[in-house]
Amino acid sequence: MSIRKMIALHPDVQGHVNQPLGDAVHHAMYCAKMCLSCADACSAEDMDMVQCIRTCLDCAAVCDTTATLGLRRAGSNEAVLKEMLELCARVCDACAAECDRHDHEHCRLCAQICRECGDDCRKAAVTITP
Repeated sequence: MSIRKMIALHPDVQGHVNQPLGDAVHHAMYCAKMCLSCADACSAEDMDMVQCIRTCLDCAAVCDTTATLGLRRAGSNEAVLKEMLELCARVCDACAAECDRHDHEHCRLCAQICRECGDDCRKAAVTITP
């Protein structure tokens, strides 16, 4: 079952899903886990990866929170949701830039998902009206 379908099943949504928001939630959930995995892999590298680890852990936390807020459909707090989506995009951009500095496959994969998540969060943010 997809997260978009789960959102559509919420009684307050009545089958209507903000597709860009659903995409952002999906990517943010996935990105959070990829960033955690990348941080763990970085911790095992033989070089100083402290900044990459920190950036990945920060990105994971922001993505996780953004996904959680995006899933909530009861009531509304559109201003906060829009801010979180915009913040998530910026943090994902920073994480992608940091991971791009390293020649490790796990960093390349992390940078890729961060760019995708950032793009989806930006697309979703413009659909939210505070």
